[in-house]
Amino acid sequence: MGLADLHTHTSFTDGMMDVRQLLDHAEQHTQLDVLAVTDHDDLRAGLLARDLADKANYRFEVIVGCEVTTLQGHVLGLFLEEPIARLQSIEATIDAIHKQGGIAIAPHPLSWLTFSVGESTLRRIKGSPRTGVYFDGIETGNPTLAAKVRRERVLLLNDDLLQLAEVGASDAHFLPAVGSGHTSFQGSSAADLRRSILERTTQAYTTEVKLSDIGYGTLVKQQVQSLVVHPSRSVG
Repeated sequence: MGLADLHTHTSFTDGMMDVRQLLDHAEQHTQLDVLAVTDHDDLRAGLLARDLADKANYRFEVIVGCEVTTLQGHVLGLFLEEPIARLQSIEATIDAIHKQGGIAIAPHPLSWLTFSVGESTLRRIKGSPRTGVYFDGIETGNPTLAAKVRRERVLLLNDDLLQLAEVGASDAHFLPAVGSGHTSFQGSSAADLRRSILERTTQAYTTEVKLSDIGYGTLVKQQVQSLVVHPSRSVG
């Protein structure tokens, strides 16, 4: 079984680790076979990570991705090559992801602690007849507080109605959190992971990360980065 972390952030946006630090940490301190780099509305870190990983012969494969801001909440796009415009409708965003051959995941769904896709939107997408407008997977293994507040409801909704591939992802903004949420899949490559998501055979897992491991000062700096620095860059 392969292991993948499908949701990480770097200092290109609101993460507290640069791309090289992220790659080195994943190599030295995790057992990951696949790592997705998914900064907010920005593919640069993912493209750089893939290039560095190829040149340095890291153990794992890198997926280029993005956490896209839609009008109805965040959407993770995986296996991307071109940027996806922010602040579109969720339908337009998911369609754009699929037109690139990408995978669309609902991150930290239903959460009121961060900008997330709500239940009514998930139900609407599920019932949409439009080709290309559907989720491939849903985060049920995100260890952040924002995700955990609605985890039980997400699991129930997915079991009863959505029946999407369950994925685990760290949503890491700090090095100690990388791999704390992960997806188990048949095989070991990024291609195997894609196939497992589409076949809905993935499993989601989480492990706890202590705030003391991150550092309270680092946590405060990240909040400033998230709420002040990154938004100002986006506007600029």
